[in-house]
Amino acid sequence: MKKPILVVLAAGMGSRYGGLKQMDPVGQSGEKIIDYSVYDAIDAGFERVVFIINHKIEKDFKELVGAEIEKHVEVNYAFQELTDLPGEVQIPADRQKPWGTSHAVYAARDFLDAPFAVINADDFYGREAYHKMYQFLTETADKEDEYCMIGYLVKNTVTDKGSVSRGVCETENSYLKTIVERLKIEKTVDGIVYIEDEKAYPLTDDTVVSMNFFGFKPKFVTEIGQRLPAFLNEKLPVNPLKCEYFLPLTVDSLLKENKATVKVLETSEKWYGVTYQEDKAEVVAALKEMAESGKYPKSLWGK
Repeated sequence: MKKPILVVLAAGMGSRYGGLKQMDPVGQSGEKIIDYSVYDAIDAGFERVVFIINHKIEKDFKELVGAEIEKHVEVNYAFQELTDLPGEVQIPADRQKPWGTSHAVYAARDFLDAPFAVINADDFYGREAYHKMYQFLTETADKEDEYCMIGYLVKNTVTDKGSVSRGVCETENSYLKTIVERLKIEKTVDGIVYIEDEKAYPLTDDTVVSMNFFGFKPKFVTEIGQRLPAFLNEKLPVNPLKCEYFLPLTVDSLLKENKATVKVLETSEKWYGVTYQEDKAEVVAALKEMAESGKYPKSLWGK
């Protein structure tokens, strides 16, 4: 059996953050959040990593991130390109934004020959999540329609600095029933809400949300390819420059068609991320405290 693969979504340019947040150091020895993610994944048993990037950041990414990580785990690079599509799509002349997270996973298809986990490059998920993910992917390796998702409590995934995007989940008996990408979730004086059409809708603190930490099987890539052109051809006339095919959209369509199950592996871990520049200080302080308590070495890679 081929061991599970870690897929890291790192093609985004960090528009809200104001720069290449994937490469911003947050650890005491200059580590990036990606370093902590890969470190935790290796601890859980992962031995292969696929970074999905774009050619604009290829040189910097390989120098600042890949060069060190390649010493500790097998690394491959996949490139998310606008023209890499599985069917006929009329690409708007002014389109620059990538096609979304489902398309990013599709871009890595040549490397995904085993069960795989997907994470964001700029999110700190916590070590427990990687161990739960690896165990599930290993135990269900031969069940191609059984997927999983790490479920976080929304109260552990928001920032005081602005809104965030999360997949809001409905679960039943630890399985995902529906998932809806909410693009604007934020804290208010009255609690956590999501904003849609300029109206605020409350979310309880224990609402389960997705942080794009999914576990899939190789067949999932085929499912993306079968759906992506139709989705873009429907959405591009309405939103030509910004429509995206998110992972939760693919997952939700498979659930509605009864083509897959998604086990929700809940965790009480607190998310840390750098959605905004102002988030960095909190992330740095949290990682420093973890190192001082012995959860991580002060230098991840022993420099």
